[in-house]
Amino acid sequence: MRTATTVEASGGDWRETVEFVVEAEKLGLDDCWVAEAWGSDAPSALGYLAARTERIRLGSGVIQVGTRSPVAVAQAALTLHDMSGGRFVLGLGPSGPQVIEGLHGVPFARPLTRLRETVAVIRAACAGERVAYDGETVAVPLPGGAGRPMRLSTSPVPDLPVFLAALSPRMLELTGRIADGWLGTSFVPEGAAAYLGHLDAGLRAAGRDRSAVEICQGAEVAFAADAAQESAMVDARRPGIAFSLGGMGTAEQNFYFDAYRRQGWGERADAVRAAWLAGDRAGAAATVTDEMVLGTTLVGTEERVAARLRDWAAAGVDTVRLYPAGETLDERLTTLARAVELARAV
Repeated sequence: MRTATTVEASGGDWRETVEFVVEAEKLGLDDCWVAEAWGSDAPSALGYLAARTERIRLGSGVIQVGTRSPVAVAQAALTLHDMSGGRFVLGLGPSGPQVIEGLHGVPFARPLTRLRETVAVIRAACAGERVAYDGETVAVPLPGGAGRPMRLSTSPVPDLPVFLAALSPRMLELTGRIADGWLGTSFVPEGAAAYLGHLDAGLRAAGRDRSAVEICQGAEVAFAADAAQESAMVDARRPGIAFSLGGMGTAEQNFYFDAYRRQGWGERADAVRAAWLAGDRAGAAATVTDEMVLGTTLVGTEERVAARLRDWAAAGVDTVRLYPAGETLDERLTTLARAVELARAV
């Protein structure tokens, strides 16, 4: 199984983050994704990492559609492709109304259409075509303006890989239709059909099969010495899942909550969300079950983590995106090294 991790440039010591990526490359890690969310931007950090690494594949995980024009995204992607010597992967996602509307002041309406049209324009720009697109959410050149269709002056890269972050059924189907990879989260192997059924429907509609899409799933990894420590690790992670179910998105729209419901935790997810929205954060965390934590993470004894990696591979995961636990850089690298070794054996 291939291995990856995700970092971001904000919220910590950037120099330590760079050292983590450089050392991770030495450990044999295959990919490093750079998150954006509502912190630092991804392309700036990726350009720096491209200069500090030699082999590892680098990706935006993810650039949020609507925060930049499609051609601006294509320009950044082509620049990073050149800087990295062809190691760049473009990760895109719709984000959600809180970030898109609340932070960027851009309407979140029609995210599926916007993502599909954005990818179409990016692919045309990367292929060296004159960009002319008249869509429902994207129009280039500006209708009624004085501009004419142009092509970028950069060297074309028609096969630049595009991965999509998707959770909802329709986004997953779109991923199967048009993307080279799927960046997923909140994944449980036992509930994989809730995701992969829609992905496969898109693949069939496009005349493709599963080999056309790289499936990349992420989870925190932490090793416990025994059952008692594993139990303590599970307890420590309940608040994070409670936040995903209750605090992400808005009161009306939360894609993480929907994903947990589709994977078989409907009533429990409802209870967690209700407690969170009522202001009972502790109660929401207490409502998260052991199974919800253990199902969506790689936490436990080494034997358990190895078994779960085998489960992930059997469910169709090609690349596991590892978030290593640890209070220090050395601790995180030690955890990552153990996880990479286990994944290689799968």
